[in-house]
Amino acid sequence: MVSFLFRRFGAMLLLLLVVSFITFTLFHFGPADPASAACGQECTPDRVEQARVALGLDKPFFVQYFAFLSGLVGPRMLGAPGAEQMCAWPCLGKSFQTNENVTDMIANALPYTLSLAIGAVLMWTIVGVGFGLLAAMRKGKLTDRFIVGASSIGVSLPIPVTGLVLLLVFVGTLGWFPFTTNQIVSPFGEAGFGAWVTNYFLAWVALAVLFSAQYVRITRNNMIETFSEDFMRTARAKGLSRRKIVFKHGVRAGITPIITMLGLDLGALLGGAVLTEQIFSVPGLGFTAVKAATSGDLPVTMAITMLAAFFIIFFNVLVDIAYAFIDPRVKVN
Repeated sequence: MVSFLFRRFGAMLLLLLVVSFITFTLFHFGPADPASAACGQECTPDRVEQARVALGLDKPFFVQYFAFLSGLVGPRMLGAPGAEQMCAWPCLGKSFQTNENVTDMIANALPYTLSLAIGAVLMWTIVGVGFGLLAAMRKGKLTDRFIVGASSIGVSLPIPVTGLVLLLVFVGTLGWFPFTTNQIVSPFGEAGFGAWVTNYFLAWVALAVLFSAQYVRITRNNMIETFSEDFMRTARAKGLSRRKIVFKHGVRAGITPIITMLGLDLGALLGGAVLTEQIFSVPGLGFTAVKAATSGDLPVTMAITMLAAFFIIFFNVLVDIAYAFIDPRVKVN
């Protein structure tokens, strides 16, 4: 297990390095000029050049790239010559648009994304796996056909459509829920747990409709296949109860693909649920990333891209480790 963790940790660092280089290259050689955007609307060529020097864009490509990497392992100096400021570790740079420390921007946006991701994942996992298992146990019956039909509808509904319909019906027409406010960040804040749930509930549903439909189909198909395995027939022949057969043997062996999906989906969500955050005006990582990308704000875009890649790779490692404990047929070497 230790050697496995070391190998995966090394692979994670290599992948993050590749992601950072690709992202940095795309922005550096892209059509947008961050110096012009940072300078403002009324800008002379001299002021654009001054902005380019202040942002460090006048330096060679690899000098800029290695300066970025140096901030990941220690503090570094930022700013124009003669006006440098020390940027404490971890230094992700300063925004080209607001001159705000990118680390502070990430720290402010991450709690919103966490609130959105954790609630949505719990909702679609419980609904998707639960109904998928129920459909598998009722294979061919009316319950199975109804669940499969509902999941087919759900998987065809894009998040923007679901989100806008939810806002129109439950916020605009019925008034059952308030529009999402950026004042509520955590379930442990002053507003309380109830206000936190109310604030993010529609956003959770918008995400859960699509994802739970996918989990229903994957869970149903995989559990039906698992129920036909030899070890399941052996368990039935031994006279074990249906509950023990299904939950102790069947679910434990058939849940591994769901864990893979869950790890990847959770990692991607923690990198920013872009569409959902835009629709519900949640100022999380996805919302911040869109603003940064459209304005050519390289430090913010780099930071969020690296964070998203880290979450996805990290949860992949957790999934591999979880396999060894959940499915006895899987061994981690």
